[in-house]
Amino acid sequence: MRAGSSGAGLFLPALRYRTRRMSFPAFLRDNARWLAGGFLLTYFSSFGQTFFISLSAADIRTEYGLSHGQFGTIYMVATLAAAFVLPALGALIDRHTIRRMAVIVIPVLALACVAMWLSTSLPLLVFVIFLMRLFGQGMMNQNAFTAAGRWFVARRGTAMAVTAIGLNAGEATLPFIFVLLIGEVGWRASWLVAAGALVFVALPLIAALLAVERIPGGRETSSAAGATRDWTAREVSRDPYFYVALAGVVTVSFVGTSVFFHQVHLVGSRGWSLEVFAASFTVMALTTVTCSLISGRLVDRFSAVRMMPAFILPLAIGCLILGFVAHLWAAFVFMALLGISYGFANTIFGALWPEVYGTAAIGAIRGRAVAIMVFATAAGPGLTGFLLDRGVTLPAQIVGMGFYGFFACGLMVVASRAFRARLDRGAAAR
Repeated sequence: MRAGSSGAGLFLPALRYRTRRMSFPAFLRDNARWLAGGFLLTYFSSFGQTFFISLSAADIRTEYGLSHGQFGTIYMVATLAAAFVLPALGALIDRHTIRRMAVIVIPVLALACVAMWLSTSLPLLVFVIFLMRLFGQGMMNQNAFTAAGRWFVARRGTAMAVTAIGLNAGEATLPFIFVLLIGEVGWRASWLVAAGALVFVALPLIAALLAVERIPGGRETSSAAGATRDWTAREVSRDPYFYVALAGVVTVSFVGTSVFFHQVHLVGSRGWSLEVFAASFTVMALTTVTCSLISGRLVDRFSAVRMMPAFILPLAIGCLILGFVAHLWAAFVFMALLGISYGFANTIFGALWPEVYGTAAIGAIRGRAVAIMVFATAAGPGLTGFLLDRGVTLPAQIVGMGFYGFFACGLMVVASRAFRARLDRGAAAR
């Protein structure tokens, strides 16, 4: 059922909200609690993201006696296990409030951080990474983007953009803070501090902000273009263009995760400073935030389907630069171009699924999509680590990723045309 129908009673207490065309500052002001809640969910998902976990990679490998390939395999196995579980957990969001899911997910992620502090065995390490990937990268983001897709229609692109930049803010601030913290208290105790931040900062703030559900009003839903009916999750799983679109978007996840996971190795092989390289995350975050907001306005105006084809191009170019150029400036250029692709991808693919498939089963649909993307993030560290152990340098691998990026752009063109034709037929019939 659509949000705003009689089934909305499942999500009480709720506020039925009727929008008018408003400026961006007015939109932020009038929807501050919901946008802030989504922002914080993605911000604190950082503790389960590869860019954050990898900051402890060298210490973990040293303490457990693991090679790059061995740790990459452990990370891949744990992440794949999380991807298998994610569709089932993601479907729960279609039956429960965003707040109810948040107050379950956040404590479990905090528990995983505590377990990382205590971990002394390989089986426990695998389980800890599984929990971090499932409840950090998976369910925290799943909750945030499902909320934005359910709560907003006419300004869905802008809402997705604001939600997405929470993660960018985490990328900009947390690596630098965590590196300093490791230097002061060690890598294990730093994870205990992360758990405290989740329990004593994230949980009460997010629970308070999401206490009221937003339900789009009639004018908002009737004025927005998009799916003419709600697809079921089973129908989506049989749609070939769903997978064509994902084959393109996983490029961004695969490349970003691979580079972030092996950042310590890349920095060492190039003779760069890890602290200076960590500063490049700020550049990526700034470009991502800027492009997220730009793409949000463009999606609201032109639709996510029309915005699909070109967002991978900056990433493909950035990979070639990082692969061929050994100077430190190449890292900052790569991060800037990656940020452009991230910014557009986060917004476009957050808005695409409800735009094409409706909102009734959006949690289950996003769960399937995110699970496939998690598979890509799992394959990245495992495959690149395997190749590193066999003498294929990381820069050479990054060049190969760049060439695949150009191929992925073609896949986006195919998917975009198919979705547009489908929506046009539905609109004509309506």
